[in-house]
Amino acid sequence: MDALVAFAAALLAFRLAGLLAARFRATGRQELLAWAAGLAAYAVAAAAIAWGEAAGWDGRAFRVYYAAGALLTAPLLGAGSLLLAGRRRAAPFALVWVGLAVGISLAMQVHGAFAAHGIPAAQDHLAFLPARLLAILANVLGTLAVVVVALRSFRQRPLGNALIVAGIAAAATGSGLAGLGAAGSAIGIALGAALLYAGFSVPAHISAHFRPKMLPR
Repeated sequence: MDALVAFAAALLAFRLAGLLAARFRATGRQELLAWAAGLAAYAVAAAAIAWGEAAGWDGRAFRVYYAAGALLTAPLLGAGSLLLAGRRRAAPFALVWVGLAVGISLAMQVHGAFAAHGIPAAQDHLAFLPARLLAILANVLGTLAVVVVALRSFRQRPLGNALIVAGIAAAATGSGLAGLGAAGSAIGIALGAALLYAGFSVPAHISAHFRPKMLPR
C-alpha cells in the first residue's frame, strides 16, 4: 500500500510539473521553469519512495530519494520564488547547485544496512559532512526564500501566497510523518505539490478578490 500511495504521489507531482513546464514554454517566464523543476524533483523523490517500498530499500533508491527530496526540491522552489521577485541571479546559482547536488549524491558514502520498508533515516546512512549539512542548508534557505517572497507579496496575491505557504507546511508535515510509514511522506508530497501548484498558478485577478477590504470609518 505504501508503494502505491507513493507512486500515485509521483504521478501527480510529475503531472503538475509538466503543466508548469508547458506554461513556461508559452510565456518564457523563468520562475515557472524553476518551479516545474522543483515539482519534478519532488516527483522523483516520491518515485524513489515507491521504488524502495516495492523492491526493498538499498543504496540506489536511497541516493535517488536523497538527491531529489533532500538536495534539490526546496532550493529549486526557492529559486523560482526569487526569480519571481526579480532576482535574476538565482537562475545561474540554481544551475550550479543542481550540478553540485547530483555530484554529491553520486559521490557520498552510504553505509549501514537498510530495512526492507520505511524511509531510511539519513543519519543512519550518511556522515554529517558534506551531504547532510548541505541538505539542511539547502532546505532551510530554499524554504525561507519561498516563504519570505510569499509573505512580502501577500497583499498583491493573498490567495496564491496563502496556498504556497500551505504547500510548504504540508511538505514539512509529510516529512515529519515519515516515522508513521512511507505513505505519510507520500501523502505530504502529493498535498504539498497540489497546494504549491495552485499557489504558483492562481491568476492575480482571482487572488485579488481575496484581498482584505478596508472597513469604512
